[in-house]
Amino acid sequence: MEIEFLVGIDSCIRIPWRMVGGSLRSLKRGLIFLTLTLSPVAGGQASANIQIVDKPIYFSRERIELTRDYMRRHYGIEQSDITIKPEAIIIHYTASSSFPQTWEYFNRVQIEPQRKELLRESQLNVSAQFMVDRDGTIYRLMPETWMARHCIGLNHVAIGIENIGDDKNFKLTEKQVVADSALVRYLVAKYPISYLLGHNEYRRMEKTTLFRENVNGYRVNKSDPGEEFMDRIRAKVADLRLKAPPNR
Repeated sequence: MEIEFLVGIDSCIRIPWRMVGGSLRSLKRGLIFLTLTLSPVAGGQASANIQIVDKPIYFSRERIELTRDYMRRHYGIEQSDITIKPEAIIIHYTASSSFPQTWEYFNRVQIEPQRKELLRESQLNVSAQFMVDRDGTIYRLMPETWMARHCIGLNHVAIGIENIGDDKNFKLTEKQVVADSALVRYLVAKYPISYLLGHNEYRRMEKTTLFRENVNGYRVNKSDPGEEFMDRIRAKVADLRLKAPPNR
């Protein structure tokens, strides 16, 4: 069995049901609602229920080719598709207060001209596999194993989780902590994830074999989502024994 995910006005992708699992609850207004049940797996992961709302961003042929070019230029990866093998989860915040507004931003194929530092390295727009709204609703924006541009040096091995909010005017919520933690458990049950980190910690990953960046000097400073938010998530998934980035 396959599910069709709408990725544009006149195009879709077909994804085998086994990739997403669970039971189809409803389908309307372009959203696919999935209720997934995780079973215990080796390593002590607890079972959990998680609901994911699929709201795919647009993946045109141009976006796919820009992603392939990014993989080639930054990671030396030459392949016919844009799949990755996830080994890390990276938590972010969006520095915005609106899910629809942020979704529309990610839905653009090309990055905006104002972000000159990122534009120099690729026209590919930023995105993430998941976005968590302030009420804890989890949205999946693309297939989990497609590469998203969300973290320098780690896109080729990392799944990104964006949280609507920031650390000042729209502080991240407890519901987001709970949702992120459940999502981490869901992903660890599916993939060989070994690292959990915040975007603000990504430079410390340069000491690991996962980090790869072929463009010399391509780094930006990040503060999201912050130590306090990451501490709260790590406390909820401590039994998974995921690695944090090495200390500097």
